[in-house]
Amino acid sequence: MPISPSQGSAAGAPCPAARRLPVIDVARGCALLAMAAYHATWDLGYLRLTAENDALTGPGKLAAHLIAGAFLLLVGLGLVLMNGRGVRVRPTGLRFLRIGGGALLITAATFLAFPDSYIFFGILHCIAVSSLLALPFLFLPAAVTALAAALVIAAPHLVAHPLLDAPALYFLGLGARVPQTNDYVPLFPWFGLVLAGVALGRVGLPALAGSRLGAWRPAGRTGRLAARAGRHSLAIYLVHQPLLLALLSGLVMLTGPNPRAGLASFRADYRANCTRTGGEPEACRIAARCTADALRKDALWASSGQAFTPDERARAQGLSQQCYEAAEGTAVPP
Repeated sequence: MPISPSQGSAAGAPCPAARRLPVIDVARGCALLAMAAYHATWDLGYLRLTAENDALTGPGKLAAHLIAGAFLLLVGLGLVLMNGRGVRVRPTGLRFLRIGGGALLITAATFLAFPDSYIFFGILHCIAVSSLLALPFLFLPAAVTALAAALVIAAPHLVAHPLLDAPALYFLGLGARVPQTNDYVPLFPWFGLVLAGVALGRVGLPALAGSRLGAWRPAGRTGRLAARAGRHSLAIYLVHQPLLLALLSGLVMLTGPNPRAGLASFRADYRANCTRTGGEPEACRIAARCTADALRKDALWASSGQAFTPDERARAQGLSQQCYEAAEGTAVPP
């Protein structure tokens, strides 16, 4: 992707020399590495190789948002680099077809693998659509683009409404609830980060191109590998997750699941269900631990993440009842 000098910075100065900026490629390569690490964490939890799925915890979700945000900022910067002097219609169209085709491939693959939570508007879908919507902003003042970015980011907090919960409008991200999907990156607020990248590129890329950092070239093997990965980010994105799932699925076949997989979430769900149906909170807490231990001792724990047979369900319910009755006798009233 050769650098196309922008129309200028906020002051109107043209961007100097037209060339690649390896530092941008390396930044994209680092974002890819972070994304792969997050997906590996999710896969480990999904396949029950770890006690809990750390990707679904608060810090895990924050990491996912930071990684997606970094990619979308880089998309905005890339648009300035590619189309700064004027929209390059053919390269832009081909890029849209590649990314859009990759997004459709992700939708098809996840629909087959996870029909209840397939990806219908994930990071690739957002990048494809945002790359077209952002084109007019390449030629507006950076301050206007920055203001638009702020409004798009704030929109879910300002105009979200249940009327926008129709499935056909999920891609907007302005409904009152989050749909069930394994990757959800709606236009609002995420398109705002692409616009922020455009504004940042309009202001900062001319200076970066003429700086020592802009002239930097990776000398070591790690830096060159990161830059090469950044130049082929779409291919790596499409390939890495199937490879990770295949490798880790083979591992779980050899090792079996983590014996404590799902234990904390089981206890939390048990306590919530128990108190919701009238149980004493302290008795529910004791019974949750007792029931989990009893299921593991009675060889039912391995089936707890799947549908029980009628006989297994009866045994599990009996163990739960025994644990709760015992807990009622030992729980200390508040």
